Amino acid sequence: MTQAVARWEDLRKRLISGLFMLGIGVADLWIGGVPFLMLVIALTGVMFWELSNMTAPGQGTTPFAMAAIAATCLSGAVLLRNDLAPALLMLPGFALALTPRRDRRIATLYGIAIMVAGWGFIELRAPGMPAILWLVAIVIVSDVAGYFVGRMLGGPKFWPAISPKKTWSGTVAGWIGAVLVSLVFVAFGHASWLVVVLAPLVAFAGQMGDIAESWIKRRAGVKDSSHLIPGHGGFLDRFDALIGAVVLIMLLGLVTSVPMPGPVGE
Repeated sequence: MTQAVARWEDLRKRLISGLFMLGIGVADLWIGGVPFLMLVIALTGVMFWELSNMTAPGQGTTPFAMAAIAATCLSGAVLLRNDLAPALLMLPGFALALTPRRDRRIATLYGIAIMVAGWGFIELRAPGMPAILWLVAIVIVSDVAGYFVGRMLGGPKFWPAISPKKTWSGTVAGWIGAVLVSLVFVAFGHASWLVVVLAPLVAFAGQMGDIAESWIKRRAGVKDSSHLIPGHGGFLDRFDALIGAVVLIMLLGLVTSVPMPGPVGE
């Protein structure tokens, strides 16, 4: 394989990732309601299964039990919507720590992040489609922009010990792509100018979500989170960046009012 070809060897996987997240955005647009809620709960359970399996391979039914706990707790949090909800979101992560596995603290924290992202995706969908579509668009565009610019320009690595292919040029290109996405939402009246300021932070959170999952896989000695998507890895591989972006929005929402896009005239 020549150096030029090797530079673009993972392009197909990047495109598949974008199409997967775009598919979720389309599903959100057309389905909504209970079917969408069930879809998010199911995806959360599957990603929890992948995390459990990566950090404790060969444990038989344990990953399935962890997936069931995650799906049940997210369902309970959505149904109750009271002071018990935060505890339910954290419970599956702590359940990981109670079973023999490598990197228990890392698994616990990332498990909580998966749960918060599942909750956040459901909450952000409630007012309408623009907020979720904005997040998905930022993650896709920042990833694509970062990929192409990083491969073409190269330069200093962003975090070579964990993600050796990511460069600073690609990282900054992702931030610029996120700003451009936000400008489109502003132009169509779906958001205020504050989202333009927020966009690079969301893109960076998505990039860190990607790096966090890469770190877990590197420590686990695996290339993909699972083989559920033949030839393209697992669902965590496809949604790791979106997890980071949604978690940031949820955390910011605890301390301030987040200027998310909404319906025209809102």
